Amino acid sequence: MRLAAALCACSLAVSAPVAADPFEQFGTAMKYGLPLAAAVCAADQGRFEDFAVRGLLQAALVWGMKEFFDGQPISRRPSGEGKGFPSGHTAAAFFGAADLAGKCFDDQPEAGALAYGAAGLTGWSRVHAGEHTPEQVWTGALVGFSFGAASFGIGSEGASFSVGMRF
Repeated sequence: MRLAAALCACSLAVSAPVAADPFEQFGTAMKYGLPLAAAVCAADQGRFEDFAVRGLLQAALVWGMKEFFDGQPISRRPSGEGKGFPSGHTAAAFFGAADLAGKCFDDQPEAGALAYGAAGLTGWSRVHAGEHTPEQVWTGALVGFSFGAASFGIGSEGASFSVGMRF
């Protein structure tokens, strides 16, 4: 867990341009930091192959949706540019948060809540920056959450779905 926190802190420091809005920097850092922390945990738990397959499929689905819906009103960003549906930053952050909460922090609901909170702030940072609409962010969150909470059972006993928020 300490290594995951250290990786998140390092990504915050190096992943965003210095001149960017601090809130936007946070969102960009979490796009990389949450999945990176989840990857470290997955490797430590011997489930990296399953994690990698789910991560690649999540990224491919987001990319495919951006390509498929490009030119449609739902894909238009607030700036007028295309390929905004769904939010890739939000999808990546929720993928990492859901994996962490459901598989790494399963006995620590407060840590899972913090991961989900950071992912939610990532989505809000994209709306704040004028890069996405709320609908684009919600769709990215749903895609990322779904792949992050899932387990395909590669190298384990079977498929499962865990959100990690037991109270």
